Amino acid sequence: MPEENVKVAVRVRPFNSRETTRNAVAIINMPNNQQTEIKDPSNLKAEPKKFAFDYSYWSHDGFTEGADGYLSPKSPKYADQKKVFDDLGRGVLDNAWKGYNCSLFAYGQTGSGKSYSMVGYGSNKGIVPLACEELFKGIVEKRKTADKDDDFQVSLSMLEIYNEQVRDLLTTKAPGKGGLKVRQHPSKGFVVETLTTASVGSYAQIENKINEGTRNRTVASTNMNATSSRAHTIVAITFVQKQKNEAGQNMTKTSIINLVDLAGSERADSTGATGDRLKEGSAINQSLSTLGNCIKALADQSMGKKKVMVPFRDSVLTKLLQNALGGNSKTVMIAALSPADINYEETLSTLRFADRAKAIRTTAVINESPTDKLIRELREENQRLMEMLKTGGAVAVGAAAGAAGADSSQEIEEMKRQMEEQMAANQRELEDMKKSYEQRMKESQAESVGMLEAEKKKAEERKVTPHFWNLSEDPALTAMVIHFCREGTAKVGNKNASPAPAILMNGLSIQKEHAVVTNKKGTVSIKPQSGSKIVVNGKTIVGDTELHHNDRVIFGPNHLYVFHHPQDEAKQIKAGKPVEKPTYDSVQQELAKESGLMDNNSTKSKDDLLLQETLIQMLPMVSEANAMSEELDKKVKFEICLVSPKARGLNEGPTEVMVKMRNLLNGNYWLLQRNNFINRKYLMQEMYQSYMEGDSDWDKPKEEDPFWEPHTTPVLIGVAHVFMQSVAYLIDMDESMVIMDLKGKDVGHLLIELVPCDAKWNKLKDDVFVDDPKELKSKALYFKFIIKGARGIPPNFEKTHCSYKIYLDEKPTTTGEIKASINADYNHERQVSFKSVTDQLIAYLSENSVTVEIWGQQKEDGLKTNVATGNVNTRDLMQREKSSLGAMGNGPAAGAGQVSGNSLSPSSAASKSGASADDLAKQIQEQVKKAKAKGMKSVPIEDIENTLAQLTGAPAPTGAKNAKGASKGTSRACVLQ
Repeated sequence: MPEENVKVAVRVRPFNSRETTRNAVAIINMPNNQQTEIKDPSNLKAEPKKFAFDYSYWSHDGFTEGADGYLSPKSPKYADQKKVFDDLGRGVLDNAWKGYNCSLFAYGQTGSGKSYSMVGYGSNKGIVPLACEELFKGIVEKRKTADKDDDFQVSLSMLEIYNEQVRDLLTTKAPGKGGLKVRQHPSKGFVVETLTTASVGSYAQIENKINEGTRNRTVASTNMNATSSRAHTIVAITFVQKQKNEAGQNMTKTSIINLVDLAGSERADSTGATGDRLKEGSAINQSLSTLGNCIKALADQSMGKKKVMVPFRDSVLTKLLQNALGGNSKTVMIAALSPADINYEETLSTLRFADRAKAIRTTAVINESPTDKLIRELREENQRLMEMLKTGGAVAVGAAAGAAGADSSQEIEEMKRQMEEQMAANQRELEDMKKSYEQRMKESQAESVGMLEAEKKKAEERKVTPHFWNLSEDPALTAMVIHFCREGTAKVGNKNASPAPAILMNGLSIQKEHAVVTNKKGTVSIKPQSGSKIVVNGKTIVGDTELHHNDRVIFGPNHLYVFHHPQDEAKQIKAGKPVEKPTYDSVQQELAKESGLMDNNSTKSKDDLLLQETLIQMLPMVSEANAMSEELDKKVKFEICLVSPKARGLNEGPTEVMVKMRNLLNGNYWLLQRNNFINRKYLMQEMYQSYMEGDSDWDKPKEEDPFWEPHTTPVLIGVAHVFMQSVAYLIDMDESMVIMDLKGKDVGHLLIELVPCDAKWNKLKDDVFVDDPKELKSKALYFKFIIKGARGIPPNFEKTHCSYKIYLDEKPTTTGEIKASINADYNHERQVSFKSVTDQLIAYLSENSVTVEIWGQQKEDGLKTNVATGNVNTRDLMQREKSSLGAMGNGPAAGAGQVSGNSLSPSSAASKSGASADDLAKQIQEQVKKAKAKGMKSVPIEDIENTLAQLTGAPAPTGAKNAKGASKGTSRACVLQ
């Protein structure tokens, strides 16, 4: 059979709201319908990188929205949904009728528009619904002229691959340990055992089944604390035609249409977790990285390279897609592109991936066989399996198991089970082949009518009954789960509750009795139960709270819902009030503002907006990590840290988001780069998933545990900035420099000496100096950079050393490591020389500083005073901590909307009395508000101290005013700007 290349299309979408807010610049251009260009945003005047594909679809602008919501072309350049379907979908459909296997891939970063092209929304139907509608139209037309024995069958299966495990999405039954099994069939290739296949007779039934699968996917991902954007979804539509050929022989023509929505492509590189000991631990990226390796190898084969091994067996995804990529299939790939400069790296990576894919060649054949032959082959395979099980017994199966490498009775039993399941699957297929079209449709319609009636009833009830609907990061999973708040009282809880709660939720930090929802004559309220966490509109609630239309409600750390009240909504519309529907991003922004990590300033720079996005991404992750630590009793806490460029030794640059992992038993902590933390979080999810599945070996050895870090891992204690101006004037300097940690708190002093020298490294005499650094130009310069020692280092460090770079150093210079807990003598001296001083060097010496980083190794038992809490569980330890997000020690983070420096920390005060940091902050904010209203420019410090005393139970300071008395103190706590 002739080979043909994979057909590749790319499509660029309009700016989304996030990109519009950030004033994004378009970097994609399509001069014609095949060529795509991308500009580097760091050099927009440079020649763009150019790519050529079968189709380049411009859907960025040039469209108009009709009354029905359909986006139609206003410019001939614009590619609408019909254009994309005519070019790609219709070809898939035509090949299916001919009996070819077809595969359609959607590839691109999360949010790039994959789902719009594949599924679409509203009247803008995508390739999948349009192809299915056309398929059933074709069947109806064919049946008008077909013989009575001719038959057309359509069936559907839907699965998800997450973390190398396969889940059947058309059943609510939980898969066994490790998910569904994938095995190799002698003629079909790799197949998934016991995967549900549903017969369908219309697109409405297909749509219903896909919605059912999506709903199951939503519930499962929340229950298992999985990340939906990291999952691959495969919808397989099997189209069977039974007709007589010209010789009168009954023939069966079979086409399998694989519709593949791949995980976000930005996740393909281990999340950039460089330098982490656990970098390769997670299986979350395995399928995408293996897919990339397979496509590269297949492209190399197509270019004529010999002995190229294609690693199809290295991941579940590539096993199941082997035919689509390198075998019997006609394959189409559509790569979705963001037009924005802020997504340059991901978009360029997508274009390169698509460029490699177009070189792949497949050999598709028409899958047509005599019907009698197919039945005979199925019967013969069943007979062979039965003989192995019955005649040979355990010996025969054991021999087969031995050939497969199995060496235990448990593995032999597993092989027996697989054989029995395959026999059952073959028998089902045999029985299905004997059924008439009418029989199958009667069965599927009976099931479908019941489901459609239930959905119709639920949709009608949603119009009149208050309810919660789920809000997901993935728009396709949003509003798939509905919980009604009917008149009366309904309990919220997990599957272990008895009796079963009216509103059932499972997963991370959901208690048996989590909350009570009350609907009294249309007024709905929610009350958390003891030990449960509920957040309403960004604020944690502790008592009965009335809910209003579009309130955002979070149960535990990650069950996010929006409350819908039809009557409230109607009142708002009638009153002319705008009813704005919450989005996932808007909820995360709300949480970030409430945490103090974001402000309400509307004028933000690009760096500020990037920081905001990062915080929105990181806050729910940190919350989930803490909830998993609590549930698995790992005794560590994660906190967000905002690290300024100065603290990282840079003169300028964006603020960096890092995560501090802190041991709650001994106070030891480690700073994790953002991507390292993300990688660890996926490992935590794997561990939690095993725990939820009841695995006895869910816990890992320390070396593999994402919640553990050895005390020997170096930690940045702080930095000292050494200004070089004295060297520019040839004046020596001997100073004690402040060491500041990443939140700006003094954590010690560094003893520094700068000594200008002559060519023999002798100290210059006191009368040798220059009045102007420009006098040094073109002359040689010699000086010593001396780090004598450090004083007052925190006592939880047992070893310390310093690291720094001077001027154009590529690699840092490091002092020797010193064993000392508080005071360390480094006695480090470096001789620095320049043969000829330049203007650039003069500017550096005059204006810049050397950032000296002080690193330490923590004591194994940390601060011994904390070890007494060893028998307390993680939840109680976290309750004791009450530390604010961003704290480097037990205090709050600078730049996070909290008090910084050596001021009394509201959170530490709260921990003494049980009063929350929120209570303290609100009291102080109220005092500031009152002071401003009176025209005051400052708040007396004794007012602040008195507030703290009232809320913490500590005695009020002498001279401070109490509730009834007054003091005339004049010192100030804060200046109002």
